[in-house]
Amino acid sequence: MSALTILEVGPRDGLQNEKTPVATADKLRLIALLAAAGVKHIEATAFVSPKWVPQMADHAEVMAALPRGGVVYSALVPNAQGAQAALAAGAQTLAVFTAASESFSRKNTNCSIEEGIARFAPVAELAKAAGVPLRGYISCCLDCPFEGEIAPSAVADVARKLADVGCDEIAISDTLGRGTPARTQRAFEAVLAHLPPQRLAGHFHDTFGHAIDNVQAAYDLGVRVFDGAAGGLGGCPYAPGAAGNLATEKLVAHFFWQGIATGIDPARLAQAAAFARSLRKVS
Repeated sequence: MSALTILEVGPRDGLQNEKTPVATADKLRLIALLAAAGVKHIEATAFVSPKWVPQMADHAEVMAALPRGGVVYSALVPNAQGAQAALAAGAQTLAVFTAASESFSRKNTNCSIEEGIARFAPVAELAKAAGVPLRGYISCCLDCPFEGEIAPSAVADVARKLADVGCDEIAISDTLGRGTPARTQRAFEAVLAHLPPQRLAGHFHDTFGHAIDNVQAAYDLGVRVFDGAAGGLGGCPYAPGAAGNLATEKLVAHFFWQGIATGIDPARLAQAAAFARSLRKVS
């Protein structure tokens, strides 16, 4: 059994901002390569409006075509309507998203943090009725492009509210990739004062090459779920300066050299990462 969980977010978070459309067949091939490498948790798509995220317009087609057995597929949803569609298509986990910054929340979701979390209540009810877990992402947990450095207490406040509304797992995200291990530690410690590490995950961007150091800081505090995107794909259109996600292959290698099992084959993962990077090249 793996000592920790790697959640692959490349098919969703990695591809959602590509300017040139990525064919549904290519998305499915990427997911198949990741599954063949031993990745057991994959965020496959987002059930959001094609008007706002054109790359995810084929969400229902992608989710319905995924091979079942051995892999848990999740989908990002903005509201109850998206959750219903995701569940109907076969999503096994739902994810919602907010921020630790009011400015970023309004820019990213056109509503306040409080308004956004209120929208998650019916999503949580749908997830519970369907028997699927609900993850809550908190963006800009360390820095915001509009407000600057974010206080750990603000992160803890949002995390508590997500837990209260029904989120089973909460991902603490360094959206800009400016975080340091010390600041990462303070943010997680603030949340850990209210929630156990088993309910937390780390989502780090690698803008300045320090994401692995921040992963280790969270790991040292007991966190055992981390996100990665094959090939380092990704970024955030509402966060100027945000580069790609932490590459899954870099994340797996980090733990491999510590003797910590991930259950993922590095050689096969390298093949998936190479294919993921080829999708970026055509953009």
